[in-house]
Amino acid sequence: MGLLRRLFVNPFGLLIVIWLVGVGVLHVTQIRHNRLPLDLNALAPAGEAPPPGTLLATTLATVMRHELAGIGWRPNDFILWGPRVLADNNANRQLGILQAVRRTVQVMKEHLTKISSDPYDANLEKADNAFRYDEWRFFYPTAEGRYGIGVQHLDDYVHGLKPEIQSSKPLTLRNMELLRLFQAWSDMLGDAHANLYRTELDGHGIRPWENDDLFYHAQGYTHVMAACLRALQREYARSFAEREVLHPLIEEIAQSLERAAQLKPIVVLDGSDSGLAANHRRNLDVYIAEARQKLYTVKEELEK
Repeated sequence: MGLLRRLFVNPFGLLIVIWLVGVGVLHVTQIRHNRLPLDLNALAPAGEAPPPGTLLATTLATVMRHELAGIGWRPNDFILWGPRVLADNNANRQLGILQAVRRTVQVMKEHLTKISSDPYDANLEKADNAFRYDEWRFFYPTAEGRYGIGVQHLDDYVHGLKPEIQSSKPLTLRNMELLRLFQAWSDMLGDAHANLYRTELDGHGIRPWENDDLFYHAQGYTHVMAACLRALQREYARSFAEREVLHPLIEEIAQSLERAAQLKPIVVLDGSDSGLAANHRRNLDVYIAEARQKLYTVKEELEK
């Protein structure tokens, strides 16, 4: 009690207590936020096959809807909550999530649902355009407003897949098109790997407030890929079942990405290779590198 009394009498001590409580609250809420509220079994019980594209589009919509709800879109928020000051972890994670969503929707539009010279699916094209809106835009139209429109177009795409409507283009479920998505993801994981191992940024050493930016941006990639890979396991179940090696490989990739997406140190440290302090960027990269390497093996198998 005496210690607490001295802390509250001393303004500097009070500020330290407030800061520690704030860090703890942000840490706990971020752990809870990192869990995506999506149950694929509720959408399609085991053994049932919804129209191809339903699960992937629903997953992408759920990822973005989850980021826009609750704590909201952080990168364009008031400066104290932006991606450069103070509570910036989720802001940088959202920037990584957005980049992965953009790339996945683009490949879904251009390859997974398109054959030859057929036109793009109208709702996927509108969603793709909406998600490309400036992530920093604060004034109307706001970034979150445009991304909300993108989510609605994904929902409209899913609605159009219903057998009684059939106004949307379903996934072609061809391996060659799926390769395009896996290649895009491999490229993004390669970018994440490079950032997690870099020692300099803009000509200077990585500063503590830049270290966690790189960590959470890379983690945003894994969050989207892990969720989408679970959907693809269901969408391409028949194709994957035809090759025994694919199922365990893809499951291992999904588990690595999920583990990466859920890492949440209280403070992201940048310890040396032989030091006592952890190097959390290297820890995250272990899972990313494993997923990327196994993606190469999956691509080789699909190309046979």
